[in-house]
Amino acid sequence: MATRRIVGGSDSPLDLDSPCQEEVAEFGLGLCCAEEQRGETPGREDSPSDLGEAELDPEGDLKTADEKAFGKEVVLLMKALNSLATPEEKLAALCKKYADLLEESRCMQKRLKALQKKQSQIVKEKIHLQGEHSKAILARSKLESLCRELQRHNKTLKEENGQRSREYEEQRKEAMLHFQMTLSDIEVQMEQHSSHNTKLRQENMELAEKLKKLIEQYELREEHIDKVFKHKELQQQLMDAKLQRITEMMREVEEKQQRERDFLLNDATESRRKCELMKEQETQLKQQLSLYMDKFEEFQSTLAKSNEVFTTFRQEMEKMTKKIKKLEKETTQWRTKWESNNQALLQMAEEKTLRDGHFKAMQGKLELLERLCRALQKERNDLNNQLSLLQEPGDKGTAAPPEAQSQEEPGDKGTAASRHLFCCWLGAHLRDK
Repeated sequence: MATRRIVGGSDSPLDLDSPCQEEVAEFGLGLCCAEEQRGETPGREDSPSDLGEAELDPEGDLKTADEKAFGKEVVLLMKALNSLATPEEKLAALCKKYADLLEESRCMQKRLKALQKKQSQIVKEKIHLQGEHSKAILARSKLESLCRELQRHNKTLKEENGQRSREYEEQRKEAMLHFQMTLSDIEVQMEQHSSHNTKLRQENMELAEKLKKLIEQYELREEHIDKVFKHKELQQQLMDAKLQRITEMMREVEEKQQRERDFLLNDATESRRKCELMKEQETQLKQQLSLYMDKFEEFQSTLAKSNEVFTTFRQEMEKMTKKIKKLEKETTQWRTKWESNNQALLQMAEEKTLRDGHFKAMQGKLELLERLCRALQKERNDLNNQLSLLQEPGDKGTAAPPEAQSQEEPGDKGTAASRHLFCCWLGAHLRDK
């Protein structure tokens, strides 16, 4: 019986810890109270078949068989009916029982309407879930297409990275070969210059020692050369002035004293000789200065050549470092892109697993709701059959209690099964919430 399963707990014991089971227990207690108000014991309903058997056997010959078949409460009810003297009282008791059953059928109709409303809501939820299922399938197909595109993109990125790495290795090898060749050329040139500069070192030991202070010495030397030129110009002016004075003196001496002409001529010759000596000294100094200038220019040209070689080498080194930095930046950028793509792919895979789990859970709920709908439809059909049987005329009702008993028992089983399924669905729904 359904009430015995809910209240007594003999067939399906319920644990009242969960919220669903507490609601089911309250529902069972409400049914028990309704049956107690009618004066009945919950879990042991008195059917018209029991009353019919009591009338067929008023003398109590099959007492032990009735006790085994119907239980103690049924035997007590039969005794109570047997205690009634007249059949009118028995008929009144049966009418009262019929009225109770009619009231119960009305309650069942109300419950049936409520269950039909729930069924319509469940059908709407089913349609909504089917729509969500179709959306999930579309999203899954989109995710699969995106995954395939990502795989193709990752494959192309790997190929491009491999090609770039190979090109980078080839460029690096070429740069290293070029660098080694330039180093070897520089070493050869340095050896050649060293053999050429050995001769110059002997002549310019002082200049080689003062190479670090070349700019200052050059400025000082320019100043010194300017001073020397100025000094030579002054000396030339002085010599010209002296010559002019000597010529004037000679003219004066020739005019004034012809006697001293020889002396003045000798003096003039001596002065001329001195002047020639000074001129010769000046030419020698100029030659030395030009020699030093030529040596300085030669040394400066060699230094400029070595500086040019060093600057070209430095420029090539800077170009190579720039290329290496650029290639390193490109490799880091490709590496970050690859890592971001892998992270996005992992996130999409996790979302796919979560959606698959949600889809499986929704499928389980849908199957449970379908089973519940079928059980409720079966229960509705059974209740309609019971109502049609209970609404027959009086004579047929008194003559057919055994058939009513045989038809009520499957209905009770159907209601019990439907209630059990409803409890399972409610518990699963509350657990999901």
